[in-house]
Amino acid sequence: MFNNVKLIAADMDHTLLTEKGDLPPNFDDYIYKLERYGINFVIASGRPLYTLEMLFQKDKNRMSFIADNGGVVTHNGTIIFKSLLDTNDYQSIIRFVEAQTDGIAILCGLDSAYISEKFKVHEPFLKTFYAKITFVKNLSEVVVDADKFTIYFPQKNSKTYYEKTFHQKYSQKFSVTVGDTLWIDIMNKGINKGKAIELLGIKLDIESEQMMAFGDTYNDIEMLQMVKYSYLVENAVEDMKQYARFITASNDNFGVIKIIDKVLLDYQNNATVPRRLCKKA
Repeated sequence: MFNNVKLIAADMDHTLLTEKGDLPPNFDDYIYKLERYGINFVIASGRPLYTLEMLFQKDKNRMSFIADNGGVVTHNGTIIFKSLLDTNDYQSIIRFVEAQTDGIAILCGLDSAYISEKFKVHEPFLKTFYAKITFVKNLSEVVVDADKFTIYFPQKNSKTYYEKTFHQKYSQKFSVTVGDTLWIDIMNKGINKGKAIELLGIKLDIESEQMMAFGDTYNDIEMLQMVKYSYLVENAVEDMKQYARFITASNDNFGVIKIIDKVLLDYQNNATVPRRLCKKA
């Protein structure tokens, strides 16, 4: 069933990671096993590139990253795509968020996340997602290369703000998406995980029929729609079921790994290890 799969992409939070934020046991071994069969593994996340590379320090040059919901795409350690926001645009959004919402504005620079110093109390939580944070006095005056703008909602009301405010105000000019109950992400128009998967497919000469993806929430929609083998984890947001063909076990029950094991088993049974990799094994 799966011996034509050449690319597997997985969201991080609530999908590949457990609710405690842990990777599945022996995950490094899975990166090697997939590579051995010529299967590209992709982390597709709303987290920035520098955070993802720190989490996968050992294997970062053997896999692909879709960071900031598609704002930056890398393959084997090389950036193959990035989409930077206009400075005037993100400064305008910062002013709106600070004046009109109870959210916390986060400017996602390529080198660091930039946050107003008055929100430093949230640093321990935000460090999980942004390994590098720069606190500034006036966020609306910051000028950096940024590929995404995020609003963090400590009150867990991101979907309400999206439906009542952000979708109507910004979706004509930008890609606006919701992540869990805590986040709204704003990228340049057309930027999303699905577009990033498409770009990787072009780079690696892989068709959508040879792709598999795992997700759990709204910022995974376009990615799931792009691939043939689209999976939700069992703990996914309820109304996401319309966007995926299959359901696997929850993140805490390692649903992603259960399907990867089936992919590997199909490859083993069909003896499709590339010759150049067989020699290394």
